[in-house]
Amino acid sequence: MINLIAVDSSKDILEKYRNTPIGLLLEYHNLKKEFQKYLKAELLVGMCMDNRKHLHMPDNFAFIIRSGGANMRYSEFKVSFAISIGGIRHIALIGHSNCGMVNLIARKQQFIDGLVNDAGWDRSAAEDHFMHFAPMYEIGNEIDFISSEAKRLRMRYPKIMVAPLLYKVEDNKIYMIEE
Repeated sequence: MINLIAVDSSKDILEKYRNTPIGLLLEYHNLKKEFQKYLKAELLVGMCMDNRKHLHMPDNFAFIIRSGGANMRYSEFKVSFAISIGGIRHIALIGHSNCGMVNLIARKQQFIDGLVNDAGWDRSAAEDHFMHFAPMYEIGNEIDFISSEAKRLRMRYPKIMVAPLLYKVEDNKIYMIEE
């Protein structure tokens, strides 16, 4: 079973993340730690494109890749760039509660109607578009997906620390996912 770990004090941060950019992100966002100045990014944040999430962190602290469901499968070149050129050694992979990429099939008609009515698409093209891409972007359960995506990225980049995290839109806090 996967548990969420709240961060209400620095002592709550898992030992492996303490004194790392991941621990700092948790302190900046949840604990409102006073910002330090950064000249270069210390962290790569992979998170969902959802507009309900805003991270409280200093300027220049992190590269951020936003993708539906925090799915980095189609952003690997950007991840590789942040590591190889940007010198990143830590990734915070942040999913969130109530993600729209969960159960996409339930939104099929709304998706198609939106493309037809609001974007001027042909209905057949909109249906084909949904059926082609929805399986690629469906994430299932948010916590399970973020945990599996973190494991995948660890295998792909074995020297990089990858932390699976969950942003609860209900309280605007980031939780650690205990694997």
